[in-house]
Amino acid sequence: MDAPHILLVEDDIALAEWVEDYLIAREFKVTTCHRGDDALELIRSLQPDLVLLDGMLPGIDGLDVCKTVRPDFTNPIIMITARDEEIDEVLGLEMGADDYMTKPIRARALLARIRLALRRSVPNQSDNVIEAPRHEVILSGLTVNSESRSVMLNDEPVKLSSNEFDVLWLLAKQAGEVVSRESLVTDLRGFDYDGFDRSIDLRISRLRKKLGDDSANPFRIKTIWGKGYLLAKDSW
Repeated sequence: MDAPHILLVEDDIALAEWVEDYLIAREFKVTTCHRGDDALELIRSLQPDLVLLDGMLPGIDGLDVCKTVRPDFTNPIIMITARDEEIDEVLGLEMGADDYMTKPIRARALLARIRLALRRSVPNQSDNVIEAPRHEVILSGLTVNSESRSVMLNDEPVKLSSNEFDVLWLLAKQAGEVVSRESLVTDLRGFDYDGFDRSIDLRISRLRKKLGDDSANPFRIKTIWGKGYLLAKDSW
């Protein structure tokens, strides 16, 4: 099996060299660049398994890079920034980032985030065994397939990022039932819900747009206030 290919986009040369050496020593393939405009071209041409993307970059900043590539690039993007402010995290997630880290980067935390993001983006063999009897959910015009990680809406493919697919699959498996925000966070982020994590809400928002849902009055992915989300069975 080929080593996962990571594109590291970081304008701090010393930090970039340290991260690159650390990841190569752990058997990742790493390509490094230091500008946002270069990152755009490399993401499109290389299609790396994961992107580590600094928020502040020359040429084009990291948020704009993320926003620009996200419609076509479905692999994980982890944003890295020097500023520990909630607005930066929210903006990064709204632009389509899968995760968010602040500097100074701790090596083990970075490695754990990378491995978790890669596990989410590639179907796990043990997961397939568990889900084999029911790897596809069909709701009128919507088809969600966990083996191919594909989505069709009215016979047209819907391109989702890895984390968007994960949310949709969890909702589709329990279509017509309320899925709590707590269980979504625990399943998808790997830690207990603390009442403040907004990443699930932002993924739901992006899903609604791609599935043609009404953001003001959603009828496909419904918010059940105080409880969670529900994927409607009869609205496709």
